[in-house]
Amino acid sequence: MVDETASLFARQAPFRRFPLQPLTSRRATALKGAVTAPGDKSISHRALMLGGLAIGETAIHGLLEGEDVLNTGKAMQAYGASVRRDDDGVWHVNGVGVGGLAEPAEVLDMGNSGTGARLLMGLAAGHPITSFFTGDASLRRRPMARVTRPLAEMGARFVTREGGRLPLAVTGSSTPMPIDYVLPVASAQVKSAILLAALTAPGETTVVEPQPTRDHSERMLRHFGATVRVEDRADGSRAVTLVGQPELIAATVRVPGDPSSAAFPAVAALLVPGSEVTIRNVGANPLRFGLFETLLEMGADIALENRREEAGEPVVDLVVRGGKPLRGVTVPAARAPSMIDEYPILAMAAACAEGDTVMEGLAELRVKESDRLGAVARGLAACGAIVEEGPETLIVHGQAKPPVGGATIASGLDHRIAMAFAVLGMVSEQPIHIDDAEPIATSFPGFVAMMNGLGAQIALAAA
Repeated sequence: MVDETASLFARQAPFRRFPLQPLTSRRATALKGAVTAPGDKSISHRALMLGGLAIGETAIHGLLEGEDVLNTGKAMQAYGASVRRDDDGVWHVNGVGVGGLAEPAEVLDMGNSGTGARLLMGLAAGHPITSFFTGDASLRRRPMARVTRPLAEMGARFVTREGGRLPLAVTGSSTPMPIDYVLPVASAQVKSAILLAALTAPGETTVVEPQPTRDHSERMLRHFGATVRVEDRADGSRAVTLVGQPELIAATVRVPGDPSSAAFPAVAALLVPGSEVTIRNVGANPLRFGLFETLLEMGADIALENRREEAGEPVVDLVVRGGKPLRGVTVPAARAPSMIDEYPILAMAAACAEGDTVMEGLAELRVKESDRLGAVARGLAACGAIVEEGPETLIVHGQAKPPVGGATIASGLDHRIAMAFAVLGMVSEQPIHIDDAEPIATSFPGFVAMMNGLGAQIALAAA
């Protein structure tokens, strides 16, 4: 209902809330049960945006109701789309048509969401309106020039803080130009921002990525009726071409579970002896499945069952069994785009494995919600693990047993750092404390309840 939607949106605060919410994770016995992965965050963002541009009413089942996605829903309302949630948890978006966005009356606060901010900047760049974007302290530190540069080539104008950072203003073009753009670094967010801006441009826009990145935008654009061509080139690069000025038509979207979120109960089940956990409805897009490929190489007992497809996305159920020893592996840089968000939780598995796990090509981790590479290395060392941190590499020297633990981890406003070390606390000798669990709500509301329901021993400090 409309009132319920307004209540959900009202939970989003403009800036970081205080006080902090500490969390303690203690050693667990066998984890048992079946859970459903929360909706994929990347797909949820895109469903709201494209539904807001489509003609007619789009019904979205399984939308992730985390803070990041709710901020995107509020932004689409500010752009003129109708966004509401019914009593059954289905979200309904009535779109304004390609080129029909209205100028927002207020500043768009994207909280902690780099995906939401960068993709919406792409939408706004193709409309002759002015939008103002801000976010929390973490988002305001993160680089936006990688997005503003190609969008400026298409005709948009930006005013930013020094270093191309938020808060920023974007005035879109009344005559956006199609471009051919070679990404200097593989980035699904930059690719997607360009494709979204290209919806209002005449002709064809092509983005060339040095190596394939997650293709949720391409899949969903096709699902709504756009023409998107993909060419894999001999040098390993991929060219994605969008035919501009389509008429997008409303479509039902069933959001699969987020493999980045499923990673946490999966790794927990692998590490806690005697565990057997089924994780239902996990998105199995091959460009997002690098973590599970790596875990299988490490010797993990993971079965992929009930393979199917939803809204153009492959989906599976995962059956994960613990107790089987893991061994260290080398994770090549070429795999990084398919698992860039999963390296923190992989590092926890590596700390418990036998032998060295070498992770390469991690420069992008430096500019996530926090410097994730540095945060993981510092946190593991504080817990007693042996690690080597390089500018773009992380080596974890596994000792075939969990590290001692006992540390207090600074989450740095980063949900994945908080959840990763909460998982490590389930197997470490001494409890692991997280200074602030509140950022977890950006991507995985219900994380603590889900894990405790499986048998974890995670306690949040009383408010």
